[in-house]
Amino acid sequence: MAVTGDDSDSDATGDVPAYQLRSPGAGLAQGAGMMSSGGHAPSAPHGAGEVTRKREVRLMKNREAARECRRKKKEYVKCLENRVAVLENQNKTLIQELKALKDIYCHK
Repeated sequence: MAVTGDDSDSDATGDVPAYQLRSPGAGLAQGAGMMSSGGHAPSAPHGAGEVTRKREVRLMKNREAARECRRKKKEYVKCLENRVAVLENQNKTLIQELKALKDIYCHK
């Protein structure tokens, strides 16, 4: 039997999640096995070396994806910093212009 947690209400109320016991085949379509072809458990023909190789490939791809994500984030932050600088300069110019217009119209 498998134990499953239903914590959909626990987040909102802060309560401990309720658990239900169910049989291993419950909820599966008739004729469906326990593991699909994309399961995480290695099947019999696969050796430990292949599992290790696949793990290494997956970890390498993950590292590359993380590196790319960090690079894109840096680029995005630089873009935002440049935008802030432009908007601060524009704001400074507009404040000076407003001050000049107030001086012109207030001294009449």
